[in-house]
Amino acid sequence: MIERNQSSLLKLAGVFLTLFAIILSLSPAVRERAWDVTYRWQHWAGLLAWVAIFTFAHVETRRHLPERDPYLLPVAAMLTGWGLLTIWRLTPEFGLRQTLWMIGTVGLLAISLRFPLNLEIVRRYKYVILTGGLILTSLTLIFGTNPAGTGPRLWLGCCSFYLQPSEPLKLLLVGYLAAYLADRLPARDRLIPLLFPTLLVTGLALLLLLVQRDLGTASIFILLYATIVYIAIGRKRVLLTSIIMLLVAGLVGYLSIDLIRLRIEAWLNPWLDPSGRSYQIVQSLLSIANGGIFGRGPGLGSPTLVPISHSDFIFTAIAEESGLVGIIALLALLALLISRGLRAALMAPDRFRRLLAAGITAYFSIQSLLIIGGNMRVLPLTGVTLPFVSYGGSSLLTSFAALLVLLMISNKADEEPAPFLSPTPYYFVSAVIGLGLVAMALGTGWWTILRSEDLLNRTDNARRAISDRYVQRGTLLDRENTPINVTQGETGNLLRIYLYNELAPVVGYTHPVFGQAGLEASLDGYLRGLQGNPASLIWWDRLLYGTPPPGLDIRLSIDLTLQAEADRLLGDHKGAIVLLNARTGEILVMASHPGFDPNQLDDQGNTLSNNEDAPLLNRATQGHYSPESALEPFSQAMFGESTSVGDNERSELYNALGFFANPQVRMPVATASRSLMNMRISPLQMALATAAISNNGIRPPARIALAVNTPQQGWVILPALDEPVEALPGPFARETALAFAGENPYWSFTSVTSEPSLTWHLAGTLPDWSGTPLALVVLLEENNRPLASGMGQGLLDTALQP
Repeated sequence: MIERNQSSLLKLAGVFLTLFAIILSLSPAVRERAWDVTYRWQHWAGLLAWVAIFTFAHVETRRHLPERDPYLLPVAAMLTGWGLLTIWRLTPEFGLRQTLWMIGTVGLLAISLRFPLNLEIVRRYKYVILTGGLILTSLTLIFGTNPAGTGPRLWLGCCSFYLQPSEPLKLLLVGYLAAYLADRLPARDRLIPLLFPTLLVTGLALLLLLVQRDLGTASIFILLYATIVYIAIGRKRVLLTSIIMLLVAGLVGYLSIDLIRLRIEAWLNPWLDPSGRSYQIVQSLLSIANGGIFGRGPGLGSPTLVPISHSDFIFTAIAEESGLVGIIALLALLALLISRGLRAALMAPDRFRRLLAAGITAYFSIQSLLIIGGNMRVLPLTGVTLPFVSYGGSSLLTSFAALLVLLMISNKADEEPAPFLSPTPYYFVSAVIGLGLVAMALGTGWWTILRSEDLLNRTDNARRAISDRYVQRGTLLDRENTPINVTQGETGNLLRIYLYNELAPVVGYTHPVFGQAGLEASLDGYLRGLQGNPASLIWWDRLLYGTPPPGLDIRLSIDLTLQAEADRLLGDHKGAIVLLNARTGEILVMASHPGFDPNQLDDQGNTLSNNEDAPLLNRATQGHYSPESALEPFSQAMFGESTSVGDNERSELYNALGFFANPQVRMPVATASRSLMNMRISPLQMALATAAISNNGIRPPARIALAVNTPQQGWVILPALDEPVEALPGPFARETALAFAGENPYWSFTSVTSEPSLTWHLAGTLPDWSGTPLALVVLLEENNRPLASGMGQGLLDTALQP
């Protein structure tokens, strides 16, 4: 029965890994939606090695451990194979190394079963074995190196073969504590005299790890020590004391060690510096969120954006490509491993093997929860590995050595379980571990479901830019369907091209480094295909390709002919021009100078963001300017020549004109002023208010995105986000227009502010104009009445030509 169960579970693991490998091989074709691609084949070497070495291990365990637990080896094999294929997918070079380590460690486990192994040696020579481990670890202080070339020197070795002594030291500590406590229990001494030798030895190991700055392993040592001692003596104050010690150590480290302070600050608020010291954890959260419920699919995510994704952050790589479903499966495998380890402890024939099995299970649990919790920001980052899954020869060697011990302890034959002093500590520890795993599952659900949309819409999420290279982004068109922003190139190398540079502050950009701005940001849902497409199509494309469907084209209200004239008139002057349909609010012209060339962001992006002229700013919607005397036409329309107008009356007028509210329009706008004091408004707000004079007192809602081209219904009108508002009495508005009229079929008014020096020019068609009613605002960041008036007159003359 045992052989059949183990064999069936190993075959099941093999089927899963084979399907995973097939999907991974086909992933380039899926990503590029074409068959003529370069396929992935290298990972099959790892899978074949996995099949061979675990078949060998299965045969050897069946022969030499006939009464073993049949679940332990298959679960470890499944975790190892999943991690191995993920490492091959992330970095083939490390995948090859991990394959060699797997062959060596699993082969060593299997071969060692042929020799008479006696765990009593560990019990008898506990001090010698642990001292040897400490000496080996201390050698890193002199001969230590780092395979990466930089960072803590925690390894010994050379020539591409390295060993991290602190990894097996964890297992040696477990063995020492199990042997010492088994020999002393039941204890007659008081707690401190009983534990003094263990405190001394463990403290020495912690001191060595702190000198090495191996803070993750030090944390594991403290938690391991507390757990094993609590299981042995059953006093919860041991756990409480250890937790207090860990918190105090963290506080002292935060105050005195830069590395700890930076990690804790990045944990508490990673959003303060997402591209600096918090880059790892922010990218980890983005990766988890990107996985969603079902994942992007093997080979279809972007987990390599997370630094060290093959080792410390392999959990996030699995989360991104396997989703919440995959993470629940991973946690279930860990739960099964831990439960079988605890079962082996409970069924152990003597106290030493019981404590040894419990300690090893605690090691698997604590290290797994620490690294998973760190990846999800449930806990601070510790930089440890996920047992059996992460890249690392030392970690793999330690994990399989621990597995060997569990297999030997579970091979109990006809021996009766040793009597319990009290089973309560085992049940309590198993409950805490179970709750920890449930918390990790809930945490993953939090990031993949509840917070996913917020995270993935961040402008610093490079995964969106990567998706844009493979999926056609929608085109931005003017009102005559002339392209403004387009996507060109072949799948895998698609590139956003900006055909009308002068509109850059308005239409914005989408860029892998500098994020998104302007209409490219505010209309991203449609342009990316996440809005406007059927929900079933979006779901299917995400499931099959790991990307959204092709984006949708959007027709803007911009008239490129008039826009070109406005840009010509504004020239090198700082300022903005807004021309809109006074009845519908459709924005025909929106010029903001100085601008920039979004096609040159790779070379000029950093310079533009620091340019004192603010070329990235859309002055028409995001600029805040003092109106001062430019408000005279509105005051005259409402109050006439009255000089006794109070602040309340002015506030009511300005509120009706929309000066105290953000314009509801599908583009980025500045936050509006809320009171008369130091009131600032944007040219767009002024243009909408100006439209009320030319539109019988009705202020129209602003519109710039007119329609979206959907796959099922064709062009669909995008309605205005606001309703028309009666800002001025109709007769008063008409009288005001006529009062400021000249010989041309439009009225105009120009004013200058003193601090700072600005020029406002307001204009609009007269009430009896039979054509399209227009409203115009020119804002210059200089004192120049003739220039502003000339710009307005020239643009209106062009717009009113039949």
